[in-house]
Amino acid sequence: MYGGDEVSAIVIDLGSHTCKAGYAGEDAPKAVFPSVVGCIDQMDADDDKENNDSETNNNNVDSNKPKGKRRLYVGSQALGFRRDHMEVVSPLKDGVVVDWDIVDSIWDHALKDCLLVDPKEHPMLLAEPSSNTQQQRERTAELMFEKYKVPALFLAKNAVLTSFASGRATSVVVDSGGGSTTVAPVHDGYVLQKAVSSSPIGGEFLTDCLMKSLESKGIVIQPRYSFKRKEIQPGVFQTVDVDFPHTTESYKLYSQRVIASDIKECVCRAPDTPYDESAYSNIPMTPYELPDGQTIEIGADRFKIPDILFNPPLAQTIPGMDNFAEISPSVRGLPQMVIESINRCDVDIRKELFGSILLAGGTASMQQLKERLEKDLLEESPQAARVKVLASGNATERRFSWCRYNVL
Repeated sequence: MYGGDEVSAIVIDLGSHTCKAGYAGEDAPKAVFPSVVGCIDQMDADDDKENNDSETNNNNVDSNKPKGKRRLYVGSQALGFRRDHMEVVSPLKDGVVVDWDIVDSIWDHALKDCLLVDPKEHPMLLAEPSSNTQQQRERTAELMFEKYKVPALFLAKNAVLTSFASGRATSVVVDSGGGSTTVAPVHDGYVLQKAVSSSPIGGEFLTDCLMKSLESKGIVIQPRYSFKRKEIQPGVFQTVDVDFPHTTESYKLYSQRVIASDIKECVCRAPDTPYDESAYSNIPMTPYELPDGQTIEIGADRFKIPDILFNPPLAQTIPGMDNFAEISPSVRGLPQMVIESINRCDVDIRKELFGSILLAGGTASMQQLKERLEKDLLEESPQAARVKVLASGNATERRFSWCRYNVL
């Protein structure tokens, strides 16, 4: 039973890239796993039953039960195990849930496999994007009360939680996650919906840009499942390619993105000034060792990729990113989005909003991004505005923004 302060509230934040689950009041989430799932049509799953049976001891596969005519695999370990005909699918499109079966299996995995709790005994706090519709909220509440039988439920907007966690009731929250970047002004604890602006450029888009850029230089990222490393003598390894003809394109792309994302997090940083090809052409190279033992050198891309957040048309200069040209004119850089959002707000609160711009989300934790955003805003904002960009000094806190769930 729900016993007030004696029972910790469970927090689930289903983002476009990762799902975070844990207890309110703690410094970091207990479980962090991808918000995409592996999906095999039941017909294919029956053919591969031997493979699946060998994995039943893995606690990450406990929530992998058939949903209708398909079998879903949730969690890092379950996705890390390559299976024939397994597609990687996301329950979200443009921040909106399009597949509730997958969301249900993700919640199931978070509560029963990761946190090992009975949802009937804990109040629930679910984080939602600022753009969430009434219909989505109703479906969420219906699932939580009717299936999970939670004693209490609170749906809170990410931007409001981030603002309260920093001790402010009024601020502009720049939430740059995996799938998109959203700028949401908050006034007295309420999101000003008319002034919310978003961009499709997030961490996954930058990862794709990095992959295409590396491919254009002849560097192909080999997924972990596609090779074996064999020690031929002490300290010397030989890489042997392994062929799996029934691996889907979506799983191959997912596996490559995991590696490319790590490259981006390790070597990329926002440049101090707008990226210029000639100025960065002689920049020192940074080495990175790929899982297959190959060492690659990354030069100007370390600065060019993050600068796409500030200058979206830069993405068109990367070979293979031509399809971005269709949406490019409508996509603004980060400083322009912030200024546009503030200008849509009441003139009386603009000064206060310029003075408390908060960064949240995994992409916003990139090195030097805070300093660059502050510098660009100072140049483009009205002279009377006193611009201040704030971000947590703790890397874990900036990545997960978990402390924002301790404020309710």
